[in-house]
Amino acid sequence: MLQMFLVTLGFLLIVFVAMSVGYWVKRKSIAGSCGGLGALGIEKACNCDNPCDKRLERQRQERREKEQAWKQNQIV
Repeated sequence: MLQMFLVTLGFLLIVFVAMSVGYWVKRKSIAGSCGGLGALGIEKACNCDNPCDKRLERQRQERREKEQAWKQNQIV
């Protein structure tokens, strides 16, 4: 058990050191994606022309919830 912990810790330390060396050499930090699927022109994850009924119902429900929240904020 202790041996596995030490091996895992050693591996993580090696990864951290490698990432640090990469930063020192390139002077560029780790960055996330550049806009996700929207940057590729894909509007939804499944990228299908006709969403299934389950997805359409979920979108309707989300739209209703947003409208209700908006109306509640307008009353106050």
